[in-house]
Amino acid sequence: MIKVVFFGTPKIALKSLEYLYNSNKIEVVGVVTQPDKPAGRGHKIMMSPIKEFAIKKGLPIFQPKSIRKDPEVQAELKSLKPDFFVTFAFGQILSQDVLDIPKFETINLHASLLPKYRGANPIQRAIINGDSETGICTMITELGLDCGDVCLKKIIPISDSMNCEELFNEISSISPELIEDTLLGLVDGSISPVKQDEAGACMANKLTKDETLIDWCKSAREIHNLVRGIYKFPSAYFVYNNKIIKVLQTCVVDGSGNPGEFVEVTKSGVKVACGRDCLLLMSVKPEGKGEMLARDWYNGIKK
Repeated sequence: MIKVVFFGTPKIALKSLEYLYNSNKIEVVGVVTQPDKPAGRGHKIMMSPIKEFAIKKGLPIFQPKSIRKDPEVQAELKSLKPDFFVTFAFGQILSQDVLDIPKFETINLHASLLPKYRGANPIQRAIINGDSETGICTMITELGLDCGDVCLKKIIPISDSMNCEELFNEISSISPELIEDTLLGLVDGSISPVKQDEAGACMANKLTKDETLIDWCKSAREIHNLVRGIYKFPSAYFVYNNKIIKVLQTCVVDGSGNPGEFVEVTKSGVKVACGRDCLLLMSVKPEGKGEMLARDWYNGIKK
């Protein structure tokens, strides 16, 4: 049995932890996740999905504020004598002291086809940039940002209508087997990690608040990609009558007009002119209200 400590925090990593826990070839000997944090309107202290699973299964749980600065947690992890650390959306940078703990390596699952989209938001950036495909990689973790040797890759097509939530779910579903195959392959020598080509490296920087505001002077295609790229995370928006209108579903349609002008209302939605072509707003979430059809919102403001 390969002994693993799993590092992760959000829901996207949960299926991988479950899969490894249920594997007859892997033994999960501990879990490291971010400290509990306030969430939601009531700011109730919430534990991560990874912690919830670990509690149910009676796994040792570690929640350092900064594992790099916590020698006690590092010592406890050493006592577990892991063969590997596996990290997937953990949310902290590891030090060399931490990377040196496992017998073999620390393996990270990264949601892009490295060296493309290193960094914090690879899923969103791939969609925002209009890519037709992305993927996942397992890699040997080094001190640099997502720069370690790649073990295995899997390509994922991105359709014109796929949003970031759908891509999150796809990545969550196909990651577990890639992680297990990587661990087994490194132990039996069937996998030889490959260095990344630095010439193709680019960053997936964190989204800024300014980026989420729709600029109607951009092409309808660019805005459509933004809408699906940050669908509910945190959503693209525009301001109408001093109210924030979040845009949840769109498609590109023919037409023209002054950028930001409401051109036409149809059964399918509200047609808005852009710098090039038009964008059909299909679903929106007005400030203070729930998600609704864009035509219902528009008809309401025109009464």
